[in-house]
Amino acid sequence: MTLDDIRGIDTHVHIQVDDTGHHGASREQLEAMDRYFGSSEPARTVDETAAYYRERRLMAVVFTVDATTNTGHRPNSVDDIVAGARRNADTLIAFGTVDPLQGDAAIDEIRRQADELGVRGFKFHPTVQGFDPSDPAYAPMFAEIEQRRLPIVVHTGQTGVGAGMPGGLGYRLSLSDPMLLDDVAARHPELPIILAHPSVPWQDEAISIATHKANVWIDLSGWSPKYFSPALVRATRTYLKHKMLFGSDFPALTPDRWLKDFAALELGEEVERLVLRENAIRLLGLDV
Repeated sequence: MTLDDIRGIDTHVHIQVDDTGHHGASREQLEAMDRYFGSSEPARTVDETAAYYRERRLMAVVFTVDATTNTGHRPNSVDDIVAGARRNADTLIAFGTVDPLQGDAAIDEIRRQADELGVRGFKFHPTVQGFDPSDPAYAPMFAEIEQRRLPIVVHTGQTGVGAGMPGGLGYRLSLSDPMLLDDVAARHPELPIILAHPSVPWQDEAISIATHKANVWIDLSGWSPKYFSPALVRATRTYLKHKMLFGSDFPALTPDRWLKDFAALELGEEVERLVLRENAIRLLGLDV
């Protein structure tokens, strides 16, 4: 499958299980997410995910989240995800992940994943990883990625992880306020930042940041487009149409459901082409 063959690029896909059966999230996290999303999709390995997306003529950006320090649960192996993406290079694009709470070790791991493994970007989830991205202590970590001009995709807004559990399993939604990433975008102007998800309850803030900062995009994953706010639909249709990205949050939400509901918004051929394909091709450098 070539770039010309694909219908779209799903920029937000989780690899939840590896070939040994290890899950990158704890049982409590997975159960809470399944209840929150009402999802019945099974966890898929890298190769199973590739087959799923290839059948639909879609590409997928795949990743896991390293929150070892904050959760005590090790993620799936980035090395295995990268190897799987290489086996399925027509379909998968591998992002890396590091644990920000590990300090200098996280920076060393960024270098290894970027320079040795060749990841195409990095995934962060401040609420689950337990860090404030606006804290200057993390500036060296972001600078290391900025130096390579690799994008980061960062969870914003509420999360299904811990949803409905006592104390939300201790996860703080405040760490996923997109305004914390405005600080990062200002300090690191050459760092492409993708605000993941409609940022409920901070949608207007996310739109404002993407409008103000040339290095900020929004992926539309994690919510069916039928639930998008009027402000988000308007921005997608008009002044931010070049900065919006198709994302599903698979397996929590399937690309089939997302694409069906996005088409129902009737945003027009140009906007659909930009959001589904062209913006991601440009951001990820797939046309180079």
